[in-house]
Amino acid sequence: MSFYTRALRPALFVLDAERAHELTLAILQQPFVVRRLRARDRRAPDPRLQQEVFGLSFDHPLGLAAGLDKHGAAVPAWAAMGFALVEIGTVTPRPQAGNPRPRLFRLPHDRAVINRFGFNSVGAQRVARNLQDAVPETLRIGVNAGRNRDTSNERAADDYVEVVNALHPIADYFVINVSSPNTVGLRDLQESRALRALVEQVTGRVREVAGARSVPVLVKVSPDAAAGDLLASVDAALEGGAAGVVATNTTVTRTDLKTRGPRAAEPGGLSGAPLRPAANDVCRLLFRHVGRRVPIIGVGGVFTADEAYERIRSGAALVQLYTALIYEGPAIVRRVVQGLAERLDRDGFTNVQEAIGCDVR
Repeated sequence: MSFYTRALRPALFVLDAERAHELTLAILQQPFVVRRLRARDRRAPDPRLQQEVFGLSFDHPLGLAAGLDKHGAAVPAWAAMGFALVEIGTVTPRPQAGNPRPRLFRLPHDRAVINRFGFNSVGAQRVARNLQDAVPETLRIGVNAGRNRDTSNERAADDYVEVVNALHPIADYFVINVSSPNTVGLRDLQESRALRALVEQVTGRVREVAGARSVPVLVKVSPDAAAGDLLASVDAALEGGAAGVVATNTTVTRTDLKTRGPRAAEPGGLSGAPLRPAANDVCRLLFRHVGRRVPIIGVGGVFTADEAYERIRSGAALVQLYTALIYEGPAIVRRVVQGLAERLDRDGFTNVQEAIGCDVR
């Protein structure tokens, strides 16, 4: 057991989940904590794990998913833990409080979390200030963009464009979030015609402001959509100029949970281990459909190197985690990264790209 799972996690789990979340972010902003995290492992990047994805170079495939650091407050700590990419957000153009508390719930028996934050955000301009001069050179920054809750879907593109305007000098890539279950009506934007128009406007604005830089735009999809609807949405996004897909967001389903009672029935998006089968299925479905035309970032229920490797073999070029960090602590990052290199070696792959989608027929 690590120091985190032996001592810190029990102390944090005594607290309300969102209070523990806030305390953890405050601790991770302390310079001495960043130094301690950085000193734990100074191993050079394994060349077998390095790759170029949508025009960007990555030291390895493992990243932090959106939702944990919504405001870009702890970026040096994520780099010190060893992540290769970090997705900030969801970021809305204007500050908003999100849904009323309580809105974050742990399900320890399932190694899961339910959240209904509702895009609580300090706003795009504040996030840009937080990130200014805070991003290490080796870390890729994604910005997950959403609309404000009082913006109609008909005007949603204006909100996404505002996020681009504020954060394009810092973002390595943008993600259009149309799949959160916690903003009323947001998932309607996944409908293919609406999504193509939205992606066209966002990618057009990115090209205008990014100049010579190539800043890819991805779309984050839901695990709850029917297969035909999901593929139609992805096709529309690619036709609109999207450079990749993030699969998947949280789920509203509550299948086969060990947790019983009102806690398991809390409204919101479920993440963690119970999401893994559906997220793997969506990844395989998408890779079977798009192949290597565009990259997939696989998210949902990854806790171990075996599970990250399975997601890569299911078609993901990059893999993100979030809930696993809550349950396993910082040591999980280097454990998964090292484990990926060992599994590539075991299976005779000289580079991680060779393993992408190899289990998909």
